Amino acid sequence: MLHFNEIVFGPIQSRRLGTSLGMNILPAKGKVCNFDCVYCECGWNADGVSDRRFPTCEEVEAALESRLAQLIQEGVKVDSITFSGNGEPTLNPEFPQIIDAVIRLRDRLFPQAKVSVLSNSTLIASDKVFEALCRVDNPIMKLDASSDALIDMINKPVGGYSIERVIDGLKRFEGDFVLQTMFLRSPDFDTAAPEALARWMDIVRELSPREIMVYTIDRQTPDKSLGRYSVQEMTAMVQPLLDEGFNIQIRG
Repeated sequence: MLHFNEIVFGPIQSRRLGTSLGMNILPAKGKVCNFDCVYCECGWNADGVSDRRFPTCEEVEAALESRLAQLIQEGVKVDSITFSGNGEPTLNPEFPQIIDAVIRLRDRLFPQAKVSVLSNSTLIASDKVFEALCRVDNPIMKLDASSDALIDMINKPVGGYSIERVIDGLKRFEGDFVLQTMFLRSPDFDTAAPEALARWMDIVRELSPREIMVYTIDRQTPDKSLGRYSVQEMTAMVQPLLDEGFNIQIRG
């Protein structure tokens, strides 16, 4: 499984974000997440090592400044500075300060790049986290399924989870966010089963995000029973939303 040992990694070519410079503001030698997704490229939470030290804002700022200076010297293009890494980035206690530091560096050194955050949407009830997400160009918020039961099977949240609470939190963006959904199936579930898909589309209509990223598994997954969907299948799934004018990226 994939772990990110540095604060700044890449750039890599992202299916959804172009040339993406990764930011890992989680412990370097293990996974820290309040989800334990069946498809996570970082593996199961229990398989992570015992490192639980989060990098500080000062460490993140120094690492990014050094890497951006190097990329400028090398003439490398960066489309997105992207928070992802070994788990849920908003769990870093200095997340808001880190966002501000990264935006300052971006503005000074790589003004053409976007700042993106891949989040599982669980901490947007925190005003400080929500306000920080509102300051980035691309708050990319996960909602993989349309019911608590499906979320439990796919994302395996640690602690309490309520899809209605997450939906209420996402409404605070007033549509100015990117919704990210993984479509997949297994012997135990299918996120595109008719009832689940219809409910998901109703949630999309309720939230009216400016963009939707629909994708499927592309890398090794800890649960080996998972099945992927083709771009053609996913296009057919979301065709009603496309017909209604929603902006949808579909990636296989």
